[in-house]
Amino acid sequence: MGLDRDTVRKLRGLIIFTVVVAVLGVNYRRVLGVCGTILGMLMPFLVGSAIAFILNVPMRWLERRMNRKKRCSGSRAVSLILAILLVFGIVVVVLVVVVPELFRTFSGLQRSLPQFLAQTQDRLEQLFVQYPDILACVERVQIDWEQLMQDMMAFIRSGAGSVLNTTFAAVQGIASGVTSFGIGFIFAVYILLQKENLGRQCRKVLYAFLAPAAAERIIRISKLAESTFSSFLTGQCVEAVILGAMFFVTLTFLRMPYALLIGVLIGFTALIPMFGAFIGCAVGVFLILMVNPVQALVFIGVFLVLQQIEGNLIYPHVVGNSVGLPSIWVLVAVTLGGSMMGVLGMLVFIPLVSVLYALLREEVNRRLDERKIREAQ
Repeated sequence: MGLDRDTVRKLRGLIIFTVVVAVLGVNYRRVLGVCGTILGMLMPFLVGSAIAFILNVPMRWLERRMNRKKRCSGSRAVSLILAILLVFGIVVVVLVVVVPELFRTFSGLQRSLPQFLAQTQDRLEQLFVQYPDILACVERVQIDWEQLMQDMMAFIRSGAGSVLNTTFAAVQGIASGVTSFGIGFIFAVYILLQKENLGRQCRKVLYAFLAPAAAERIIRISKLAESTFSSFLTGQCVEAVILGAMFFVTLTFLRMPYALLIGVLIGFTALIPMFGAFIGCAVGVFLILMVNPVQALVFIGVFLVLQQIEGNLIYPHVVGNSVGLPSIWVLVAVTLGGSMMGVLGMLVFIPLVSVLYALLREEVNRRLDERKIREAQ
């Protein structure tokens, strides 16, 4: 029985696909090494794409405002410069505010930490006097201090070389990171100045090598992803600023120490979805605990109240609506992203899962419409 040309073509494609998968499976270590090398080579351009995406959010808003008032041929370059100055200015202002506060915090800890340790020692001595059984248990613990010091010296001698190697590796990593950032920044400027031309070229490539329906679907998904990521980035930044300002005003009103530092710290950590503010809370509790343990307990209560306000009122309206993702899937996205890519994964997976959720919802509704099932919707 003869096979037609279409069947032969499909069988040939299946055989080639099977051979490629088998070769990749046998040599997966080399494949991963090659992929890592390629990723390292492309890292400056990936960084540049990320910088361009972040700068495009304020740049697009500025360009629309400028073109709305008066059509200007140089609005693209002017809006790009203003967006760069805006982002750079925010970083500089935060550093100017935070760095002096950090110095004051460390100097304050140097004064308060010995007093805190002395108070702790006094309380432990009172505890041992009230409960002598605890002191008896502590005295029964035998510690070979000579052997402990020998082990510590051996660890220091063996670790000196590794510390030196780690220092050189850190310096090399910093230099490589600065170089990648510089190349990426220049690449981002080129992207933003020619984003329409790049978009038109990408559409030409899609329509040239894919079927029109597939090309249109990819373009539609790309627009949905860009809109979702931009809305999430904007909403997350606005939510972080609001939360940091709430903490600063509340702590200042209650006359608690380190109000500005804690407000800025919680604002920055709030960029990490759902769990970030708790990191700032832990640091804030430690700082206030060194000054006044009672105020540390008050701060925990203030944090819980403000966190409830932020979680129930601010976040759903500022960020939740921007991504259109139910709370349960936000939790899933944060958990998966954090386990796979750390903090960066938490930031990326929420809009990514939102895009997948929107596409799945659209496909499910389309299939239900084809089957004329209305109750399930």
